[in-house]
Amino acid sequence: MMRFIDETASRHGVAPTCNALGVPRATYYRRKRARPAPKPRPAPPRALSPEERAQVLTVLHAPEHVDLAPAQVYAKLLDERGEYLCSERTMYRVLDAAGEVRERRDQLVHPEYKKPELLATAPNQVWSWDITKLLGPVKWTYFYLYVILDIFSRYVVGWMVAERENAAHARRLIAETCAKYGVEPGTLTLHQDRGAPMTAKTFAQTLADLGVTKTHSRPHVSDDNPFSEAQFKTLKYRPDFPGRFADLAQAVGWCREFFPWYNDEHRHDGLVLLTPADVHFGRASAILAERQRVLDTAYAAHPERFAKRPTAGSAPNAVWINKPAVDAPQDHAPAAPPVATSEEALQ
Repeated sequence: MMRFIDETASRHGVAPTCNALGVPRATYYRRKRARPAPKPRPAPPRALSPEERAQVLTVLHAPEHVDLAPAQVYAKLLDERGEYLCSERTMYRVLDAAGEVRERRDQLVHPEYKKPELLATAPNQVWSWDITKLLGPVKWTYFYLYVILDIFSRYVVGWMVAERENAAHARRLIAETCAKYGVEPGTLTLHQDRGAPMTAKTFAQTLADLGVTKTHSRPHVSDDNPFSEAQFKTLKYRPDFPGRFADLAQAVGWCREFFPWYNDEHRHDGLVLLTPADVHFGRASAILAERQRVLDTAYAAHPERFAKRPTAGSAPNAVWINKPAVDAPQDHAPAAPPVATSEEALQ
């Protein structure tokens, strides 16, 4: 009983343990003081002496045995020398005590992937891109939709539909999109997951030639590329999204109608209900100022209808993928500007 109390008290504390078992602490401490110290455990009669253990280790270290498993050494000693030192299991115990038991085969060691932390404070600083499948006319047929998204404005800067997923299409799309928006070398970061086109050496070389910095999501982490995933959800949850596309021409035609709507008409929850085009092309401040004027007029006419003065809000001036954790601000610290994070990417 005392041993059980000692083990439990070492994990949870003496007082909680005694209270739970209904044992007075004074009784516990009195019995603990009166308990004699445990006697040293005698060595089992079958145990090897230190000299014999050293002899076993010497034999295992011999040049003719050093590359053999203990089972091989055990059998070899019996057959070739007629010698029995110890059992095979004891050989393992002796090696383990010497720190010499390990997996001999080369093991795959996964690198430590760093969490991507990306900040955009203006358009064309950080783009995110991904590829999604569009169902084809029959089972197991697909078309592949490539989409490049500006994470600051959620504006789709480039897209294409292809019959295959490969690095050649990706190189062409990114090169044409950078040229379209006049992206200067060294000013853009392209974030992506670890699909085959994204990790292809030819694609990486294209980015290097364009002066574009690339970052990758961590393997098996679903929220390292949230803006592209959220945009695909918006696309596939459209009421007119077909279950399947009859051919490539139909897929391209549908996308030609969807992306202008998404960029120019869709009011995004993460952008205080502005459209991506409003933010991307610098119209956000004027639109929010006009909204605020309308709200002020409504409040002046009927203040009793409002719990407080309505505000139009402000567009985020910084957007993060995986914002770093920071200490909580002090009471006297100024309020931080609105910042959109990857949790707000859902549309």
